[in-house]
Amino acid sequence: MIPTRSFVCFAVAVLAGCGSPPKERFYTLSAAGIAAKATAAEARDHVVVGPVTLPEVVDRPQLVVRIGANEVAILEQHRWAEPLKSEIPRLIARTLSQLLGTSRVSAYPESASQEAGLRVAVDILRFDAAPGIEVTIEALWSVRRLPGGKPTMGKSVVREPIAGEGYDTVVAAYGRALATLSHDIAQAVGTVGSMAH
Repeated sequence: MIPTRSFVCFAVAVLAGCGSPPKERFYTLSAAGIAAKATAAEARDHVVVGPVTLPEVVDRPQLVVRIGANEVAILEQHRWAEPLKSEIPRLIARTLSQLLGTSRVSAYPESASQEAGLRVAVDILRFDAAPGIEVTIEALWSVRRLPGGKPTMGKSVVREPIAGEGYDTVVAAYGRALATLSHDIAQAVGTVGSMAH
């Protein structure tokens, strides 16, 4: 038979463990300080970014990291603050706005009511993170004049080292990688935009 005092201590320990589940952390993407390192031709048209497509495995609230060649981990306690399909086009739009020197860049679907001159579509094929090593973004993208313009197509493969420990460093690396992707798109936007002027 367990002595009363020992039982009480045991019960308190169990309740303390059950009463404090792991705290959830929420992350947002940022490319702060990245866009200014390159410039592109100024855009004269209103540019709309989106929609953006993602692989189903990462199109979820939880962060997903690669832990083996054929294995990923879905991190229940580490989550995106908003859906990536909304956040990624907004980050690309912000970066393009800085690169192109114009405020006339917006993200789909917020821009649905605005008249767009150029549309940027992005199909992300890989959105992988290997903690402590690097993130990889592989994307097909297109820029076309509306309505009915012929698209200028491109493909970008970006690898960005993860600097440090913790999942915040993974998210920061994703932000830098998306900024590099935005640089590639900005060059095409500048070219397509200049064709009609």
